[in-house]
Amino acid sequence: MLPLVTVSIPLFRCEDFIVKCLESVRVQSYPNIEVTLINDQTPDKSVDIAESFIQKNQLKNWRIIHLEQNSGLSVVRNKGIETARGKYLFFLDSDDYLKENSIELLVETAERTGAEMTVAQLECEQLKSGEKSICIPLLSNQEVIEGNLSVMKAFADGDLVTYAVNKLMLTEFLRKNELWFVPGLFAQDELWTFHTMLKLNKIALRKELTYTYVLHEKSVIHNRNRRHFDNWATIIEHFTQSLKVTKDPQIRNFIRTHIVNYKTMTLVMNWKAKQDAREWLYSFGLYKKYPNLRLKDYFSPRFSTSVKKKSIKLALPPALAVQYFRWMYYR
Repeated sequence: MLPLVTVSIPLFRCEDFIVKCLESVRVQSYPNIEVTLINDQTPDKSVDIAESFIQKNQLKNWRIIHLEQNSGLSVVRNKGIETARGKYLFFLDSDDYLKENSIELLVETAERTGAEMTVAQLECEQLKSGEKSICIPLLSNQEVIEGNLSVMKAFADGDLVTYAVNKLMLTEFLRKNELWFVPGLFAQDELWTFHTMLKLNKIALRKELTYTYVLHEKSVIHNRNRRHFDNWATIIEHFTQSLKVTKDPQIRNFIRTHIVNYKTMTLVMNWKAKQDAREWLYSFGLYKKYPNLRLKDYFSPRFSTSVKKKSIKLALPPALAVQYFRWMYYR
């Protein structure tokens, strides 16, 4: 019998999108799916719409789980892990949708390779224009990456993707390794993926498109502010704690590389969001207390030239650094 797959979907302020999302799951070519819709005490009609959809289509393996209070996406994701009955778990956001053969393709790959996580390509769609693009590319050309050192190297090099959606994962692997999302943090796909990569021994990759991420005026990517900037610093603190407790020198190098890349990426995102020098300098100051490369690392072949250059720029005096990152955005 084909293994059961749990598709976990959050319900919160998604009444304008939820029907298209649910329909994309209902018409999946893969037959053995359960759907858990996690209601984070949404104030709109999302729950009513979902209930009506389930009843209309007589979907017996679909259920709505109600949280007692609004708790944020981290708690919603954790509830999805806790309540999943499938061998595999797949996160789908309520304003996104799947290709018709998405789950079938991912399950076939996971079963054939024995991977703990299977990932395929994601595309972005601009809601207003309908324009689509590969906005967050899966760069690795390997079909299977095996061994934790190899997984962490691909992750540190930026060859893998850091969103939580569009990944088919062994449910028991997540539970056994206690790979929970951190309550109280938001937009933390990067952190959860980082913790997961530290535990993975085999990941399978497909270049086919399986998931459409819809960008609209309510998307977090368009609404970043100081709350998000502080959140990024807290995530770097988690990276730093892992660096402190990790003993393997190669993994430590990969973590240090990831910290440098993440700092650089989020500082560029900070400028793009606000184009405000004071806000940018505020974040740059927060980041100063977290690791960059050490002096000896600049002479080590274990760190790429690109990472060494980024680390030097992160060590610049603030007034010079803000001019450089501004140029990075406008060039």
